[in-house]
Formats: sequence, structure tokens, C-alpha cells
Amino acid sequence: MNILFCSVGRRAELLKNFRKSLSPGSKIIATDMSVYAPAIYMADTHYIVPAISDEKYLSTILDICKKEKINAITTLIDPEIEMLAKNRELFSSMGVEVLSPYYDTAILCFDKFKLYKHLKENGVNTPKTYGSYDEAVFDIEKQELSFPVFVKPRTGSGSVGAKRIDNILELKKACEEDASLIIQEYMDSIDMDADVYIDTITHNPVSIFTKRKIETKIGGASKTVSFKDDKLVEFLCDALKHFRFNGPIDVDLFYKEGKYYLSEINPRFGGAYLHAYGAGVDFVKLIENNVNGHINEAVFNQYDDNVAMMMYDSVVIQKIEL
Repeated sequence: MNILFCSVGRRAELLKNFRKSLSPGSKIIATDMSVYAPAIYMADTHYIVPAISDEKYLSTILDICKKEKINAITTLIDPEIEMLAKNRELFSSMGVEVLSPYYDTAILCFDKFKLYKHLKENGVNTPKTYGSYDEAVFDIEKQELSFPVFVKPRTGSGSVGAKRIDNILELKKACEEDASLIIQEYMDSIDMDADVYIDTITHNPVSIFTKRKIETKIGGASKTVSFKDDKLVEFLCDALKHFRFNGPIDVDLFYKEGKYYLSEINPRFGGAYLHAYGAGVDFVKLIENNVNGHINEAVFNQYDDNVAMMMYDSVVIQKIEL
């Protein structure tokens, strides 16, 4: 299998893990817009490409797929997911499996308020969320929402702009400074995360790895501890059937008063998938099976509880051509 990772940035360890699991003769191709993206040097071949907003970006990626005989493509940044989803048929016509959701689902996942409404319409537990300051104040006055609350941009990634708000003056100021903010009930609860693989043939979840977040930095979990719960597997399988995913996804969750709540879905490899891989949950083999036309059997909870992941800093030393 030849797999193309787009916009790899700092995700060097993920590419290292892929190299360990890929079958002999497989190749990893990586792209980024900067020669200073450390992960490109973990690939067999890399390309420096235009920004995803450039009109030549799509044709550049399609040319790479043709030249490198790519079998599967994915991206490691949220803004690119929609582009891959929108052009799925173009890639499919070249024999390339797009490991991104279908277009309607990509739009839902990128717009957090649309995601909230979709979850509510389908009866999936999710934190109460408001699309505007006025909507939130209306429920505050009715005592159906209380401080603290949590605000975050309606679109975006990496937890940029997300923060706790403790009173009405702070909330008004935050919303005046950034009209894109949505307001969410503050979840004073256990924060957790799930790595899920959606089979690209059946479109059903076939592998789930769940962990509690111990520490979060730069928008992602940096210390996590694994756990297993059949009720959470059941909750996720029920919630995800209301979407059209394809391949790896990362799900943010809360656990409060005996119930699970789905907060966000990042339809790509999450930054903490490294934990799942280290605990023996190998999505690489699942991708290879799908690319070769094989359906993956659903296997859940085949890993140990209380396996910890602790991220640390590392470096790439590389001579580059400018």
C-alpha cells in the first residue's frame, strides 16, 4: 500500500508507527507547505506543496497521487478534510481511497454548532450549546444555564480561542470580541477521548480505543490513561451511525453523572492516536485490509486498562535544500 499523508506538520511519530506496521514494499508519501515540517522527513518521499487555499493545490495533490501510485490518502489538519471529501470521486476514479468522511459529514464536523444540532436531532447526549450571546442569555435568565460556561469558535481546531467564562460581563466581552464563538454548558466532569476506525467498506466502527485525559497541551491530550467500558462502545456505535465516516476518527467525550456526552468529532487521526497504537490497537492493518478489498471484523476492548501515554519533546536534525 502506498499512502499519502497531506499536511503532516509535526506528526513524525505517527508516520514512524505506520512504517513499523506497513507490509513490505509499501511506501509513505508526505506533503507539507514548509521544508521545516519535521514529519516530512519520516516519509519515503516528500513534496513541498502550495497552501491548501491555493487554486493549484488540488491539481498538485492529484499529480502526486498519479506519480506515486497512491492507494490511500488522508490529511492531518482539519481545514483540508472538506477538500478531500468534496473531491472524493476524483480520487476514487484514480483508485485512491479517501480516508476522510463524506462531504455532508465533513461539513457537520467542522462546524461545531451544526454538529451540536445534528446530535440533538438524533437523540445523542451532547453538552447544551448556544449559537449566539442572546440565545445563551435567554436561558441564563430562565435559570436553564448557569455560570461558568465554556466558549469556543464555531469552526477551527487546536482549542484556539476556547476558554472558561465565569460571569455575564466576561461572556459579553468575549462575544463582542469574537462573533464566531459558540457557548457551551461547562462540563465539570471526566474528560476523555476515543480513537475509532470506521471500515471503508461497511462504514461501521470496527475498532475503538478509549482513554481518559490527564493533561492537555496545544489543543491535544499529552497525557492519557486507557480504560474499557462496553457501555461507551455501545454509545459510540449508536452515535456514529448518524454520520458517514470513512477511516480513522477522533472523538472527544465527557462522562458526567453516569452518562456519556459526545462533544466533538475530528474526522482524521487524532494527535493522541499514538496511545492507541502503543497499546496494540493498529489502524494501519485495518487500512491495508480495506485498500485490498477486505472487510475488517469488529473487535473491541482488546487492550489493557491503565496503560498510560506520556508525550515528550523530540527533534529532527536534517540537512535541507532551500
